[in-house]
Amino acid sequence: MLIKSAEFITSAVKPEQYPPGDLPEFAFAGRSNVGKSSLINTLVSRKKLVLTSSAPGKTRLINFFCVNNAFTFVDLPGYGFARVSEIERRKWRPMIEQYLSRRENLKAVVVVLDIRRAPGTGDLQLLDWLDRHEIDSVLVVTKADKLSKTAQAKQLQIIADTLQLSSADWVLFSAKSGLGRDILWKTLVELATAAPEDERA
Repeated sequence: MLIKSAEFITSAVKPEQYPPGDLPEFAFAGRSNVGKSSLINTLVSRKKLVLTSSAPGKTRLINFFCVNNAFTFVDLPGYGFARVSEIERRKWRPMIEQYLSRRENLKAVVVVLDIRRAPGTGDLQLLDWLDRHEIDSVLVVTKADKLSKTAQAKQLQIIADTLQLSSADWVLFSAKSGLGRDILWKTLVELATAAPEDERA
């Protein structure tokens, strides 16, 4: 995908703050420090469109970005090991669920997993919630470059066993090498252009 433009639109916590829903939209979700920001930056060929941080919990709002004036990317707050108060984390869930359940132009949620960790409770709960609400998900396993091929195979088997899926059900990704970028873009474009009756096929 040739990226001609990518820009931040706005941050929001409630529906009246969302930008107009006139473009195909993809939300990115995952546990804190899983590599969501680096994933988005790699997809749009920008180094700092989405700010990255080694400290979990950097994203605390729903952040909207316009890509090529053709897609909207949405960076959701991470879950799991965020170094924020329990009260603040409890506020995130209804904020995120409200967005996911009401955003009519949402085509899919890109669920981001770290290859070095087995899927946790938060990952399983999110995937189950999306399935129950009939929202498409795209699994992306990031940080592939952090492990050797042997270690990759071992960890991918753990992910497959935990989620009861096969390697055909996710995209293996590396922000460092660009592995998986073209495959993921192809998947997103197909979802964006699918007729409504085909989206859950």
